[in-house]
Amino acid sequence: MKAGVQLALAVTATLAIAACGASRKIDRIRTQEVAATIALSRNERDEERSIISSGRDSIMVHDDELGDLYLMHAVQDNGEMVVTDVLDAAVITARFRNVAERNGKVFLRFEIIVPQGMQDRKWQLRFYPDLYVMEDSIRLESVIVTGADYRKAQLRGYQQYERFLSTIISDTTRFIDLRNLEIFIQRNIPEVYKYKNDTSYVSDEEFRSYYGVTEQEAIDHYTNGFAVHMNQRRIAMRDRMYARYVKVPISMEGVRLDTVLQNMDGDFVYQYTQVINSRPKLRKVDVVLSGDIYESDNKLYSMTPTPPLTFYISSLSAFTDTDERFLTRVIERRAAANMACYVDFGLGKFKVDPSLGNNATELGRIKSGIVEILQNDSFDLDSIVISASASPDGSVKSNLVLSQKRAAAVAAYFENEMAHYRDSVNNDAVFINADDDTRQQADIPQIRFISRSNGENWDMLSYLVDLDSLMSSQQKRDYMDYLEFSNLDEREKRMQRAAFYSYMKETLYPRLRTVRFDFYMHRRGMIKDTLHTTELDTVYMRGVKALQERNYEEALSCLRDYRDVNTAIAFISLDYNASAMAILQEMERSPQVDYMMAILYARKGDDQKAVQCYLDACKEEPSFVFRGNLDPEIYILKQRYGLNEQ
Repeated sequence: MKAGVQLALAVTATLAIAACGASRKIDRIRTQEVAATIALSRNERDEERSIISSGRDSIMVHDDELGDLYLMHAVQDNGEMVVTDVLDAAVITARFRNVAERNGKVFLRFEIIVPQGMQDRKWQLRFYPDLYVMEDSIRLESVIVTGADYRKAQLRGYQQYERFLSTIISDTTRFIDLRNLEIFIQRNIPEVYKYKNDTSYVSDEEFRSYYGVTEQEAIDHYTNGFAVHMNQRRIAMRDRMYARYVKVPISMEGVRLDTVLQNMDGDFVYQYTQVINSRPKLRKVDVVLSGDIYESDNKLYSMTPTPPLTFYISSLSAFTDTDERFLTRVIERRAAANMACYVDFGLGKFKVDPSLGNNATELGRIKSGIVEILQNDSFDLDSIVISASASPDGSVKSNLVLSQKRAAAVAAYFENEMAHYRDSVNNDAVFINADDDTRQQADIPQIRFISRSNGENWDMLSYLVDLDSLMSSQQKRDYMDYLEFSNLDEREKRMQRAAFYSYMKETLYPRLRTVRFDFYMHRRGMIKDTLHTTELDTVYMRGVKALQERNYEEALSCLRDYRDVNTAIAFISLDYNASAMAILQEMERSPQVDYMMAILYARKGDDQKAVQCYLDACKEEPSFVFRGNLDPEIYILKQRYGLNEQ
């Protein structure tokens, strides 16, 4: 028999033996039900056992009927409570755990345990944790356990693909016979050849003019077309060759862990941590593990999904008080509003001239404001008080008279404007009464205009001086010195000598000639001077909604000032324990308050007060006996002192 044939037979026999070995191992896994499992994280189990056993040997609590009671670290033994340091081992094999939701997050920790009997150097084990949250099913990131030989085969595929890629030529000049091309140019176009060591640009037209061919045509003539074709073919084959060599790509996308096992001498354990966002009505989360065994790209076996590992989730948002809260609001019958406008008058004049300066805009703005109030469905306009102010130039007496005349002129102007407005509305808004077919006019009330004088406006002048950016600090101090003169005429006379007076008179004085409008109204249909109404406190109810949705930061921003049970829940959920305790201690005691105080005392490490509050809560509300199993702080107390077991 030829040597080549012998070698082929030997390889075939070896592969057959290996295939039979893998088949037998898969059969054993299937028949003996060898499978990966999930379990509670042993790190947490050790920590939990340590916490449970770390309390004091005994504490004293008070019961109204039984008096003072002493509780010790204890477990049930033949119907009697005995002191012991040994915990029930059932906590280790339990398929559930109580976890607390805090700040809208839930931390789930579990182990993926792969027995030695499932491991093989030629295999890749792919495990898929599935999370069942209410009606949703979420596939978490996979955990991959790769045998050393399997990874070698993967890497070998990448190496083969890299060798193929190395045969692809990216530098296209390698396909050109540069030597002969250079000789061609040197012999036939010496004028172009001289540019060999020159960076000057030679146009294609210039190149053609020497020999009748373009540069590209010359290059194509001396290019190895067959080599170019073969290279393009290799480029087109890249995806196909990748699939041929790299049968199972190494990828970390969607993978939590991909580890290579060199030695198969024990169980493989991976600590898996997953953080999920809480949601309303979330009570529990189940985790189920499934998996596959691969050899190369062939699936050899699919693992039966494990029984679920259950996490019962406690949230203090279940204690939210959803009762509506109302605010008492006092509504006044009378109301007031005001507007100011700047009406320009001629020097010493009081007649209203709409064409002067910016008067048309200012007067139109005031008229629009009056009309807007008249059209308001809630208020009736009773009167408008018009107060005019003057600048300090001139005597106080003359300015007082002048501002009074200006106020009266503005009042007369708007009385006339409102009369025209009433006529136009009545002409445009005549309507038919549906009951008696009579024509009626729109009801535009008569408005009483009252004019008043405010005299010289020194307060406004001081305000403008303080804000002015052109006057120096010294000038502003000098101005303040002039204010010491109580006689306003004397003050103005002395101030005329100051260097800044001309600037102030030209720039600031015109802004002092203002007209103020004060609108006095009453609520339509309201007889009493005040009315007390209640309305829903929307800020508080928004905080309640955020609390139910477990958005604790937003809830606290709404509820902080109310200092009630909902505020305390938000504080506890955000781990602001001292703030929560301060609120609860101010409140009337109730089972709910006692239970939350038990949680806070437990966090503080005060077991005696925590147990006392918890037992008080259970005595008034027996459902807290079962609730205590959900909150880790209370669950640890129950285990440590054997609470609720008798």
